[in-house]
Amino acid sequence: MVQIQSMTCALITGASAGLGLEYAKLFAADGHDLILVARRRDRLEALAKELTQGRSIQVAVIDLDLSAPDGAAKVIAEVKRLGRSIDFLVNNAGFGTTGAFSELPVERELEEIRLNVAALVELTQAFLPEMLARKSGRILNIGSTAGFQPGPFMAVYYASKAFVNSFTEALWYELKGTGVTATVSCPGATATEFAQVSGMGGSRLFKLGAASAADVAREGYRAMHAGKPMIVHGLKNKLAVQSLRLSPRAAVRALAAALNHAGGAKQLK
Repeated sequence: MVQIQSMTCALITGASAGLGLEYAKLFAADGHDLILVARRRDRLEALAKELTQGRSIQVAVIDLDLSAPDGAAKVIAEVKRLGRSIDFLVNNAGFGTTGAFSELPVERELEEIRLNVAALVELTQAFLPEMLARKSGRILNIGSTAGFQPGPFMAVYYASKAFVNSFTEALWYELKGTGVTATVSCPGATATEFAQVSGMGGSRLFKLGAASAADVAREGYRAMHAGKPMIVHGLKNKLAVQSLRLSPRAAVRALAAALNHAGGAKQLK
């Protein structure tokens, strides 16, 4: 892999499709170099070719599985080998599993935690000190409206997004006055591969309608640049999150279970 050098660089995980792809397009349009991370090298290379067409930016790709125990460490080592400083970190990679927790393979649930939570924390910890030293940097973590409530039949996914939401808000507060910010983007149902991969395509949640990935990414991108701690996407989702504060927990649990139930879908793949 050829080393790349320029003024600013964004590292985006889960960049081969969905929100990650849309974020890559936004950063490229603004003239930032990119390091794209995902499992599917063919998609990453095709995207890199598309993004560099007619632009004076450079794009590196790292194809690996961040849900592996050493996945984040390998990304960090490759960024170091490339000699890059990360100005923007977008922790977008994640997946969900659907079904009764007792019936799901435990290793897949642990992979979900490693990707949605552990890799996000490890990458943030790796690149934050340099941002603080430069007094400049932006971190964007992809949380979810799922993180505001428990989610029967997607218990681990909802819990992982509760972590991301809480962690990012806390980090935003710690970073006040440093020139570095952390923002959590909290979309609801979004038209990406997530529904198909997680087994949620037939759920009531997605049948009620999904937002455009491009629209969600654009709003999250603006919130990140503005240094906001959190952005909840769409009026429907904003109202739903606010209503959770007033609703009895028993009702919240029952509603989430009804929305997540997908007629026996168990897990992705």
